[in-house]
Amino acid sequence: MDMLTKLGTSLRKAVARPGPRILTVKAAWSLTPNMIRVTFAGPELSDIPEDRAGGNCKLSLPDPGESREAFLRRLQEGPSPARRTYTVRHIRASAGEMDIDFVDHGDTGPASRWASQAKPGDFLGFQGPSPAKVAHFEADWYLVAADPSALPVAAAALEAMPRDAKGIAVFEITAAEDRQEIDAPPGIAFHWLVHPDPATPSTQQADLIRSLDWPEGRVQTCIAGESGVIRDLRAFLHQEKAIPRSDTYISGYWKIGLVEDEHQKVKRSEA
Repeated sequence: MDMLTKLGTSLRKAVARPGPRILTVKAAWSLTPNMIRVTFAGPELSDIPEDRAGGNCKLSLPDPGESREAFLRRLQEGPSPARRTYTVRHIRASAGEMDIDFVDHGDTGPASRWASQAKPGDFLGFQGPSPAKVAHFEADWYLVAADPSALPVAAAALEAMPRDAKGIAVFEITAAEDRQEIDAPPGIAFHWLVHPDPATPSTQQADLIRSLDWPEGRVQTCIAGESGVIRDLRAFLHQEKAIPRSDTYISGYWKIGLVEDEHQKVKRSEA
C-alpha cells in the first residue's frame, strides 16, 4: 500500500468516525449494591434513535478534577483519556436522556471510579451507540445469559422482544440484592445465580444451560460475559446444539485478570 492510499484510508476512517460528544450527568445512583446507573441529559442526545438501547458505546473518561475545557482540549489534541466500552441501557430521545449502567468495582478501574463519584453536572466523552446486538426476534425460543458486565445488553434484548416470546434468562450476579426489575415478556423464565467473587472462575451458567430440556424449533441467543464462560457456551451452542451462528449473539466482554485493553488484544488475536 503506497503513501497516498494509506492517507486516503486514514481520511476515510476519520470522516466515518466523528469525535465524541460531551455528555452531562443528570443523576447517578446505586441501582443495586453492585450496579450504578447514570442518567445523562442534554440536546447532544436528541438524534440518537430509541432502538439503540442495547448498543455498545465508547466512553472517554476525564481525570478527577479535570475541567470540561481541559478535557475537550485533550480529546482534540491528546494525550487521549482512558476509554472503556459500555452498553446503552435506555434511551429517551424525546426527553434528551440516556441511561448507562456501571458495575461498581470501587476505585479499581477508571470507569467504575468515575461512576461511583458521578454527580449532576459531571461529564464524559461518548461515541456511538452501535445498533442493538439483537435486532430481530424470529425464534420459537430465546436463551439469554449474562454476568453483571453484560446484564444491560441482556436486559435491553429482553425488553425489546415480542410480548409472546418464550425462553430462559440466566443471570449470574454478585449478591442476591443485585436482582433487577426487567420488563421481559411473561413467557421468559428467570434464573438468578449468585457468584460472590467475580475474580474467580464460575461454571454456574454453563452448568444450568447444559441441564436444560432443549426445546424444539428455532433458538436465538443473547449471551455475553466473562471470556472463559463464553468459550464454553459457544462450543456447546455451535457444536453440540448446532445452532447457526447467525442466530447466536455470544460475546466475551472481559477476561479474569485482564483490563479491557489487554482483553481486546486477546480477542483480536483469537479472531
